[in-house]
Amino acid sequence: MTNANRDQIEFWNSDESRHWVEHQWRYDSMLEPYVRRLLSAAEIGPAERVLDIGCGTGTTTLAAAVGARDVLGVDIAEPMIARARDRAREQGLQNARFEVADAQTAPFEAESHDVVISRFGVMFFDDPVAAFANLRTALRPDGRIVFVCWQNLGDNEWTLVPATAAAAHVPVPDLGEPGAPGPFAFGDAERLRTLLTEPGFRDIGIEPVADSILLGGGGTVNEAVDFLRGTGMARTLFAEASPDEVARAIEAVRAALAPYQTPEGVRLGAAAWLVHAHR
Repeated sequence: MTNANRDQIEFWNSDESRHWVEHQWRYDSMLEPYVRRLLSAAEIGPAERVLDIGCGTGTTTLAAAVGARDVLGVDIAEPMIARARDRAREQGLQNARFEVADAQTAPFEAESHDVVISRFGVMFFDDPVAAFANLRTALRPDGRIVFVCWQNLGDNEWTLVPATAAAAHVPVPDLGEPGAPGPFAFGDAERLRTLLTEPGFRDIGIEPVADSILLGGGGTVNEAVDFLRGTGMARTLFAEASPDEVARAIEAVRAALAPYQTPEGVRLGAAAWLVHAHR
C-alpha cells in the first residue's frame, strides 16, 4: 500500500475500525435505508461483476453477492476486512471476496467490473480525482458507478445535534478545509460533479436523498450516547478536553438527543446524495 491516504489508513486501522466491528449491527441498522436505495439504483444483474469500495465489514458486498456473479469488497481497514471475510464464510457466499486495498491506488484489473458501488466509502481520498480515475479503469466500457455519500454537515441532524451540544463545552478542533477527506467531503454537489467529470465519467446524476436514521441503530438516549462516545467524532471533540469538560459535554449531548427519542430509538434527520454515472 502506498503513502497516499496515509492519515486515513492510520485512522481506519485504529479505534475507529474496532468500533465498527464491535458495533456492526448498530451501524448496519442505522444505515440500512441507504443500502436499499443504493442496491435498487445499481440494478445489479446475475451475470455482473461488482466492486464495492470502502466495504467495511462487508454489509453491501454480501447483499450484492446474493444477486451477482462475483463481488469484490475492498477497504483500507484490516480489522473490518477480517470481519467481512468471517461473515462471508458464515453465510456461505463463495462469490464474495475481500481485499485490504486503497481504492485510490490499487492496481485493479482493467475493464474487469460491470458496477462499482459504495455505501459512504468514497469521501476519504487524499486525491478524489485520482481515485475516481482509478475506479473508472476497473469498469468495463459503459460500466457504471453508483454510491451514496453525505450532504453537508449542516444538513445532517444525526451529527449536527450532538456535535453542537458537545462543542459548547469542549475546545473545538480544527476540522480542516471544506472538502477535506472526511464524512462530509462531498457535501457540495457541484464539486462532486466536477470530481467525476474530470476523470471522464459521463451521464452523471446526483440526487438528494432526505431520510431519517436511528442513531446507533435504535435503543434509548443513553445507548445512543454510549454509541457516540466510541466514534471518531467524539474522540476528535474530546481529544483536548479535560475530564470535567467531557462530562459536561456528554450531559449536554444527552439532553440534546432527548427530544428525538421515539419508541424505535433516537431518530434524527439525515441527508445524502445518491450518485450514479457511466464510464
